[in-house]
Amino acid sequence: MKHVRACRKQPANQGYTLAEVMVALAIGGLLYGSVLTGYVITTQRAEWTAYWLSAQALATARLEQARAAKWDTQASPPVDQLVPANFPPRVEVLDIPASGDNIPYATSIVSIVVVSTNPPLKLIRAETIWDFKHRGLFTNSVTTYRGPDQ
Repeated sequence: MKHVRACRKQPANQGYTLAEVMVALAIGGLLYGSVLTGYVITTQRAEWTAYWLSAQALATARLEQARAAKWDTQASPPVDQLVPANFPPRVEVLDIPASGDNIPYATSIVSIVVVSTNPPLKLIRAETIWDFKHRGLFTNSVTTYRGPDQ
């Protein structure tokens, strides 16, 4: 009768060394830190974009107000309401969600320059100046030309 001997291997050291655990933790920490940093930067950029879009809408609205002013050189007497005095600088609230004392304000300025008197032509420029979390001032600008009765 043959003896069958079971072939048993000695169990190898199972488990991880302290160095392997520390390397794995370091890699995991770097990955977590990178994801968290990316999230924070993306959130800040999205918020800046909301401010920018609101400021652009405000500048466009002020430009359209200037374009709507009556300017008719053929009327008797001629009418020209498209003058800088009719569009003083204004401080307005940016149209973005805000709460408490965290209300964002912007200054809108309309400048009107006579480009030509014959033919009559004026340059209208509307600017909105705003501050983003005390990181400096940003300016949105919209420019157009306008003749009488346009």
